[in-house]
Amino acid sequence: MINPARRTFARLALALAGGALVALVAGCNKAPEFKNLDITGNTQFGSNFSLPDTSGKTRTLDDFKGRAVVLFFGYTHCPDVCPTTLAELSQAVQQLGPDGKRVRVLMVTVDPARDTPELLAQYVTAFNPSFIGLRPADDAQLAKLSKELRVYYAKAPGKTPGDYTMDHTAASYVFDPQGKLRLFARDGQGVQTWVHDLKLLLD
Repeated sequence: MINPARRTFARLALALAGGALVALVAGCNKAPEFKNLDITGNTQFGSNFSLPDTSGKTRTLDDFKGRAVVLFFGYTHCPDVCPTTLAELSQAVQQLGPDGKRVRVLMVTVDPARDTPELLAQYVTAFNPSFIGLRPADDAQLAKLSKELRVYYAKAPGKTPGDYTMDHTAASYVFDPQGKLRLFARDGQGVQTWVHDLKLLLD
């Protein structure tokens, strides 16, 4: 049986690739050579968000104008993918030197039931003090955003009600300093891939 997360990811990648091809044909001579999937100009996905951070302040892309934004979906109990990605992003921000101050990593929890504001804040800042946790106010808000960005998530039951994991799309969306959606970055590509692409966006 095909894993639902893999099937959703395959459909998402197919749609993204189609949009990337259109953008490439439209301006192939000027397009920067990103290592992640360039989805510049793809209109199939939401291009903004409005979510509370861990202090309760509503955040949108307008709050980060002038900075590259990495929008990452995960949860604090994630055993491998989430901490690995956040660690890579932290290293990338450090390697960017002064330009690292022009990058904001935002983690949207797909498990607000367990990820309290306090826990989420402690978790993301443990990787980097500049990282920000976003916590949907309710299931409807999380569902709306995930639909707009085609992010898959689902609870995988454990041995007890509180011992569960969350299957979710293992990728991030990257916005340029002007607030435009530019990249679809699959997790696990390494620090140097992040450094390379973020440098291009910041130039």
